[in-house]
Amino acid sequence: MKPMIRTLATAALGLTLIFPAMASAHTLTVKSGSADLRVTLESLLGEHAELAVIAMQKGIDGAADFNDVAAALIANGDDLSKAVGSVYGADAGKAFSGLWNTHIGFFVDYVTATAKKDEAGRAAALDKLAKYGPDFGAFLESANPNLKAADVAEGLKDHVSQLIAAFDNYVNKDYTGAYKSEREAYAHMVHFGQTLADAIVKQYPDKFTNEGASLASVNLRSGLDRLLSEHGGLAVLAMQKGINGAPDFDAAAGALFANSDDLSAAIASVYGEDAGKAFKGLWNTHIGFFVDYVKATAAKDETKRKAALDKLNQYGTDFGAFLEGANPNNFKTADIAAALKPHVAQLISAFDSYVNKDYIKAYASSREAYAHMSHTGDYLAGGIVAQFQDKFHDPKAPATMDTMKIWMKISSSTFTVNDKSTMMDTAPFMWESSTYVPLRFLAEGIGAEVTWDQASQTAWVKAGKDTLTFWVGKDYMEVNGIKKEIGASVILRDGRTQVPLRFITELLGWDVKWNEADGSITLTKAMNMAAHTH
Repeated sequence: MKPMIRTLATAALGLTLIFPAMASAHTLTVKSGSADLRVTLESLLGEHAELAVIAMQKGIDGAADFNDVAAALIANGDDLSKAVGSVYGADAGKAFSGLWNTHIGFFVDYVTATAKKDEAGRAAALDKLAKYGPDFGAFLESANPNLKAADVAEGLKDHVSQLIAAFDNYVNKDYTGAYKSEREAYAHMVHFGQTLADAIVKQYPDKFTNEGASLASVNLRSGLDRLLSEHGGLAVLAMQKGINGAPDFDAAAGALFANSDDLSAAIASVYGEDAGKAFKGLWNTHIGFFVDYVKATAAKDETKRKAALDKLNQYGTDFGAFLEGANPNNFKTADIAAALKPHVAQLISAFDSYVNKDYIKAYASSREAYAHMSHTGDYLAGGIVAQFQDKFHDPKAPATMDTMKIWMKISSSTFTVNDKSTMMDTAPFMWESSTYVPLRFLAEGIGAEVTWDQASQTAWVKAGKDTLTFWVGKDYMEVNGIKKEIGASVILRDGRTQVPLRFITELLGWDVKWNEADGSITLTKAMNMAAHTH
């Protein structure tokens, strides 16, 4: 058994130990070799972002626990290095560790220079971080040709900019902006984990198989793990800020509640809006109990501290009853209540240890709380998948591949997919030597899902296992968090996001034929038609 397989098998065993009564309640069809690899890398990289933000805050504040959170950040890097070494060998793990710790050092240099108001030192640290991206990209490409050095370097630019924004905003007392950037940095690194995992699975398909887990079920597991783990990390930080009376407490708490909103939306997407609202009420109530515990600790009121703990322990039963009501065949109240006790115990331990200045234990408990919540996400995803087998299982692949053909024309609103025509509310057009097409119609025509956010002028396209992100006015986009240069700006016209046709078709692997006589465009690609029409 290879080291990585042993690691993932241990993780699966850990799930059974943490949820002993639950494990037999249903088959965890979300789990497989490739899925475990993905969520492991997502979890570790997401934790890196959270710990990096905390360490930079503690560094500029001259906090007594700076060395201990920095040690937790390095320990996270050690875990990442072991994961890399288990796939590519001990030498590769050591090389990764060296590169990874070096880039952490550059962030430390930036913090130190900021504290000294040394602008030259700040610029030098940023320059080192900029050069680190290509070095790290070259390392990954040398290990896995499915990862291109330039793409990795572009993706890491965003990682650097997000962490620097979170830190600079914190220093400038823009705490809302600081925690917005912190959440962006966390989400970005989770996406980077998926990118790495996908490349490794492609490189070693025999080692990391699906083993029956569908893409939809793995995406559900990944999403719940990401949000629940983020909850654990944000809760620890918010409790620290609360006991310190820190000026950024409200912003930290705001980020924690924003995470709750995202979790509630995830529940609503499965069980409906009413269930999402009920979940949100329960979830925010238990956050309130932690706040009560912090306040009682600050007031040295042991009676209220005990009352808050009693409420937290009762909450597990209430939450279990909610889940059993939604999914009685796979969730049991008593099992869930018992399993949530470690969540409470770990967060309370992290907080109490922090208050007692036992910072080593505080961050050990913090990391345990973060990891435990991903196990909770695994379990919840498994129960949901077991309940909705049809929704979370991929259709069977057809015996043969068919060709999909898309036809459109400059200045025409007719859009044809395999000879079936529909009318768009806009039309392709030429602008600055590029042919532009409406993103939504093109994406939905090939079976992708499109989400639009008006406030940020952002469009997300979910195409198979990939998430494509476009911003109006930008001449770049992202694929699973990796930056790609488009070569021309994304445009908002006729109320639709318009993108350069050549770029999007090349990105998705379509053949393009241009008829100069009538200005028509024909796109063709071999497609799994059963999956497309499902």
